[in-house]
Amino acid sequence: MSRLAVPNLETDTGPSGQIYAQIKKAIGSVPNTYAAIAAHGPAALKSVLAADAVLAGGSLPKRDQEIIKLVISDAGGCDYCVAAHSHLAKLAGVDSDVLRQIREGEQTGDARRDALVRFVRKLAQSSGTVSDADFAAIRAAGYSDAQLVEISLAFATTVFTNVFNRINDTDIDFPAVA
Repeated sequence: MSRLAVPNLETDTGPSGQIYAQIKKAIGSVPNTYAAIAAHGPAALKSVLAADAVLAGGSLPKRDQEIIKLVISDAGGCDYCVAAHSHLAKLAGVDSDVLRQIREGEQTGDARRDALVRFVRKLAQSSGTVSDADFAAIRAAGYSDAQLVEISLAFATTVFTNVFNRINDTDIDFPAVA
């Protein structure tokens, strides 16, 4: 059970309730992580949603965004986000077998996607400046300067939700991942 209390989403008329209404209108329901973040930090959730809007308007395809978020969530040990981004990646057109390969650290057979996965996993599992070889590899895979900024933004927002969900032990409301 999630550790932080969430008010009734239907009757909350404060700042959180306004955010809940916007999310519900946009996607039909309010994921548990968004409900909990908004209940205790509506401005924090607004910043995450604003970052996602920036990503949606960028040049990085949705499937790549979800792959980035999945790799980071897997590396960070956030079960909630692994389930969420596996589901969202599927909706963005990523095959279930490919998602399993990504989670298990296997090659997927798509050179560009595999370069992205390697790059993001290395970022998640190391510190310090990216090596020249790693930078050259992601550029050789065809990622532009603007997309490197978008990769960084997707990474940053995902680390926030991963950490929050690990603190909150957020109840998973996405399909389970085997």
